Amino acid sequence: MMQTAVQTTRIAAYGIIKQDDKILLCRLSERVPHSEGKWTLPGGGIEFGESPEQAVVREVREETGLRATPLEVAGIDSLVVPDETGGQRHGIRIIYYARHEPGELVFEQGGSTDCCRWFSQQETLSLPIVALTKVGLELAWR
Repeated sequence: MMQTAVQTTRIAAYGIIKQDDKILLCRLSERVPHSEGKWTLPGGGIEFGESPEQAVVREVREETGLRATPLEVAGIDSLVVPDETGGQRHGIRIIYYARHEPGELVFEQGGSTDCCRWFSQQETLSLPIVALTKVGLELAWR
């Protein structure tokens, strides 16, 4: 019997958070196949019943320990990629400009990221990044 390739859609929310001309990025953990060690914007999937704004607040808190407030939508990114089962995954990513309350960075334990750090625009040029980060950096340094 032939299996039908599955198509899934995932909607996520991310934050562009800057401080002193630096941007906050998170490093993807081993839980993210094919992207481990690459840097991304803080954020992630929207849970059922959650607004995109609530999702970015929750995800930033989980990944960085910081309290964020989304200000406005910076952009919306859409990407279709093959998944590990032979199907396709459609990612819709809502990117917010956000501010944060001062605080100490706290790294996520056992999640999709394992480290977070502030980077200058120059420092981001040599980082291994995912496609979403490229979009976010372009929006951040407009």
